[in-house]
Amino acid sequence: MISALLCGAMVLGTVSPVFAAGAAEGKTFAIVTKAAGNPYNEKEAQGFKEVIEAEGGTAIIKHPETATADAQISVIQSLISQQVDGICIAGNDENALQAALEDAMNEGIKVSCLDAKVNPDSRMTFVNQAGVTEIGEALMDAVLDISGGEGQWAIVSATSQATNQNAWIEAMKEVMKDDKYSKLELVEVAYGDDEPQKSTDVTQALLQTYPDLKVICAPTTVGIAAAAKVLQDNGSSCKLTGLGLPSEMSEYIGDDDAHSCPYMFLWNPEDVGRLGAYTSIALVNEEITGAVGDKFTAGDLGDYEVTEASDGGTEVILGSPFKFDPSNIEEWKDVY
Repeated sequence: MISALLCGAMVLGTVSPVFAAGAAEGKTFAIVTKAAGNPYNEKEAQGFKEVIEAEGGTAIIKHPETATADAQISVIQSLISQQVDGICIAGNDENALQAALEDAMNEGIKVSCLDAKVNPDSRMTFVNQAGVTEIGEALMDAVLDISGGEGQWAIVSATSQATNQNAWIEAMKEVMKDDKYSKLELVEVAYGDDEPQKSTDVTQALLQTYPDLKVICAPTTVGIAAAAKVLQDNGSSCKLTGLGLPSEMSEYIGDDDAHSCPYMFLWNPEDVGRLGAYTSIALVNEEITGAVGDKFTAGDLGDYEVTEASDGGTEVILGSPFKFDPSNIEEWKDVY
């Protein structure tokens, strides 16, 4: 099971370009995460660096001090000055980075994004960890299941500008239009800004404001870890689901009253970073342009195809969300 998820292979054909040894030789590739101090971002950067260096290139990891567009713009401008060959960025704002990223592309830098997209004019393609609709469906079905099919529920998100969070939340709201969710009431979307303390504070505020709250869904690894601790420490009857790192959530996963999170979902963030690296290499080497139908091989991850994204741009999808529950959390907690 572990090897299957870690590889995440998507076999799409036999005509995909295959990287020669040293495909990144003599080139410099940068990954720009959302912010410093985020374990998920650190895992992504680790996977990116691993691939770039294995292919003979130089990897630059940039963790902005704050999860803001302004902080990322400063980083992008610095990377342009350094004349890097490729930039792969997890956008803190879908539109605010456009001018800086267009400047980068005008300088010949191949720009892609991963985890959280920037708009189509700001990128060549987007490395998407999982399909937006699939994530929305998985999370809504979890809320439906854990709540018993009815009652109040809330969301603890990252920042209000986080493009991936907003896309998943909108997908959840779209899924909610189905009659089977009609007895569920979404009372609030709270923003913890991907900061542990603020995420803790907004979780506590939700419990105080909505004493009948049945479920919190946190589609953010920082938010779910903070909410899990609040709920479990308080012995709350409110339960939790969302997107979390097994290493951070193992003590909270359980299907009894003593645990706050019956189950959750995620993908391997290191594989997101790895796929981001292979995509960046393919763009820099002009093996792909980011156009629909482009194909390439991403090492042990397998073969991938560039497809149309919902925003009119293109994307490369890593795979489907994976469920972590009491039956497998022990197997995964030491992996990532």
